[in-house]
Amino acid sequence: MKILAFGDNLIDPEMLKNGLQAFVDNGDEVVIRDWSHDSVEDLQADNIKVEQNGANSITISDPSLLKDIDQFDMIITQFTPIGKNLIDRATNLKYIGVLRGGMENVDLDYAKSKGIEVMNTAGRNARAVAEFTVGLMLALTRNIGLMNAKMHQDIWFKDFPNKNYVPEIGGKTIGIIGFGHIGQMVAGFLKGFGARIIYYDPYVDKSDIAEKYTDLDELVKEADIISIHMRATKETHHIINQHIFELMGPNTYFINDARSALVDEDALIKALQDHKIAGAALDTYDNEPLPSDSPLLKLDNVVLTSHSAGTTADAFRNTPKLFAQRFLAGHK
Repeated sequence: MKILAFGDNLIDPEMLKNGLQAFVDNGDEVVIRDWSHDSVEDLQADNIKVEQNGANSITISDPSLLKDIDQFDMIITQFTPIGKNLIDRATNLKYIGVLRGGMENVDLDYAKSKGIEVMNTAGRNARAVAEFTVGLMLALTRNIGLMNAKMHQDIWFKDFPNKNYVPEIGGKTIGIIGFGHIGQMVAGFLKGFGARIIYYDPYVDKSDIAEKYTDLDELVKEADIISIHMRATKETHHIINQHIFELMGPNTYFINDARSALVDEDALIKALQDHKIAGAALDTYDNEPLPSDSPLLKLDNVVLTSHSAGTTADAFRNTPKLFAQRFLAGHK
């Protein structure tokens, strides 16, 4: 099998060479080409464009990237968009491998119509996101983010929005919405803090470390801290909405480092402005980068990060190897 792998600023050609060695050992030919940008920021800007507008919003036309593309059986990509134009040129293509959890940069419907199998690398950055989630919880509940910002302004700050109720995680009830790989890993970490874990997930029947709730409303009313880890689908769009925020108590904290589409952002902003909830920590937004006029930037009861939960050197380095192992195990 002949494989074309596209590198970028975050999974560079050297990482691909090392990570895809199993294909070479299997007797396959691996050709690596580089779709790196002038900066990571430029790459991320293109990635946001593709995530918001689809795989065909950016057309790859560089001849050096597309040379002999009709000879390849598989294309492996992280961020490089695989749209209709590229698929039409890759006339021998049988597989597309995506080195990430989502597949927004592939025209899935068109690939399917051509009989091309598309595979992602689910869970490739699960640990990165899970660790980040716990970090957000601590930064929010203990005001670490707010204190850091004030200290950089030479302000010795203790007048927190929750100054009369600064909680510990130990002994609190943590509600996890979406109990897949990431949600379960978050639960495992928080068990070490001595927290009680409850979860809502129609597809996970039981857990040794958490109690299942079949009613999302009941989980929301019960939890002190709520963290969501679902995929964005038609069914989960705005699953966290005004109704859900109204069920939360004034000392409830909300965490989202999954997808912004899971949350009605306007309803969240109003709940924060009206202090209906204690605070929120967010890593994803309806518009990215976050606009300078976003109401979120004016609030002191929210921790904001720049869509970075899954971004670690370890996650990027290990992804090609993980994909190769999974593909070869499933296509013997």
